[in-house]
Amino acid sequence: MNAATADPGQRESWVPMIAIALGQVIMSFNVAALPVSMSGMIASFGVPPTTVATGIVMYSLAVAGLVMLGAKLLQCYGATRVFRVVVAIFAIGQVVMTFSPSATLMIVAQGLIGASAAVIVPSLVALIANHYKGAQQATAVGALGSARAGAGVAAFTIGGLLATFVGWRPIFGLLIVLAGIVFLLSFRLKEDERRPEVQIDPIGVVLAAVGVIFISFGFNNLNRWGLGFATPNAPFDLAGMSPAPFMILVGIVVLQLFVRRCRQVAAAGNTPLLDLRVVLSPTERAAVITMFAVVAMEAMLNFTVPLYIQIVQGQSPLRTAVAMMPFNLTVFFTAILVVRLYGRMAPRQIGRLGFAICTVALLWLAFVVRNDWSAGPVLIGLVAFGIGQGALVTLVFNVLVTAAPKDLAGDVGSLRGTTQNLAAAVGTAVAGALMVGLLSVGVMRNLVENPYIPPEVQERLDLDSINFVSNDQLTAIMERIEATPAQKAEAFRINTEMRLNALKIGLLLMAAIAALAILPAGRLPGYRPGEIPANPPEPSAEEERRIAREYEAKETAA
Repeated sequence: MNAATADPGQRESWVPMIAIALGQVIMSFNVAALPVSMSGMIASFGVPPTTVATGIVMYSLAVAGLVMLGAKLLQCYGATRVFRVVVAIFAIGQVVMTFSPSATLMIVAQGLIGASAAVIVPSLVALIANHYKGAQQATAVGALGSARAGAGVAAFTIGGLLATFVGWRPIFGLLIVLAGIVFLLSFRLKEDERRPEVQIDPIGVVLAAVGVIFISFGFNNLNRWGLGFATPNAPFDLAGMSPAPFMILVGIVVLQLFVRRCRQVAAAGNTPLLDLRVVLSPTERAAVITMFAVVAMEAMLNFTVPLYIQIVQGQSPLRTAVAMMPFNLTVFFTAILVVRLYGRMAPRQIGRLGFAICTVALLWLAFVVRNDWSAGPVLIGLVAFGIGQGALVTLVFNVLVTAAPKDLAGDVGSLRGTTQNLAAAVGTAVAGALMVGLLSVGVMRNLVENPYIPPEVQERLDLDSINFVSNDQLTAIMERIEATPAQKAEAFRINTEMRLNALKIGLLLMAAIAALAILPAGRLPGYRPGEIPANPPEPSAEEERRIAREYEAKETAA
């Protein structure tokens, strides 16, 4: 008997949920393991931190660009069958990742892993809808959010230990084993029906992928290609201007064309790549915006902290894991416990409170952070930020999932995947560009008319490619140019102060993002979200307009 039609009092086995949750774990573990492995990959491949960040962005690009196609593949061939195949592809990608001899192959491996994750992401929501309902379904949705947070904790703990005492490659070798376990457990999932009537719109696939990739790639190269004027690293220029902002603009325009294409396909009675009913109401749109803000802030923090601890301070990956542990543990437990507040507080209240906590926490961190992340005040800030993030990540996912009918579960999953991974790509890229840009401006400002480092010494420094370096690396640079002890001391002072200033300003800008996100959080529902609704009949255009009016009336009444 299908779970969707089972007796409401009947409880389904939790074994399928283990496979579903582990599907989330292997994806989240992979993403969280990349920053932990940063110093090891930099040493192995001989590349700067921004190249490792490109691997993170490549994964997110593949997921965000292909996740809508993945949702339609699930509908065409069945979520269980497709899930089983792409988990095997994920394992193959991890084999390539584990034995990558170069940074280029590492980036290619992350692209393959991201392509498989693009199908896994929407399949998780569809599988939950197929296996559980009622209270079990609500628990399953919450468990999925907790699995994501728990994978981050495991990645920073296990990954930190392995990277410190063994190396970074066994971290991803572990994912080969986990993917194999998920593949075996997938045979315990119920087979669902194929929907051969569902069509895949190739034009929509191209528009979605091009739009997302252009936006993400543009953000990722803001630092290397230039925010305004093109740098020497830019592959080309547009009348002297950087191509990065232009790519972002083109991506936004292409996504607008994609939305228009979806409307045209639906009006013609065919299957759009994304059913726009999942963003029909202000509530659903608010959930998408808040989800983007939550994931972007988390990505920025997860890139900034490992960068500062491993590259700036020269600490081990294990020290990075210890420093991030308060944040990850808090996110994990808050994501589990926040569902207890649903009966007492409306989602919009939890949303506003969550972003307010994040804002205060980031402001606190910007004020108290020093060169020692283990300091008590810093730990307080990380815990507070974890409380806000943990509450928000479960809340917005629950609102988004339960606001749409069951037959749109795949579309909700694809929207979730596109939003999360585009936000992760943009957040990571912006964090890298922001931190390096702030550092560069600070260093150049301090070198102007500096009496200790004269112009002839500055000319021998590579000031066109300022990046985050430790004092040990800076010592090697100063010795290479035969600097005097006084010049070395001044360079150390400038490097130390400007790195810390860049970090503080970055945290302040993250706090501004959290504060602005309070506004869309106020558009979340004023009522408790229920379970994933049953399949409704296909609505007409007039019916869609009526549903939109009802949503607005419900929001007004709430």
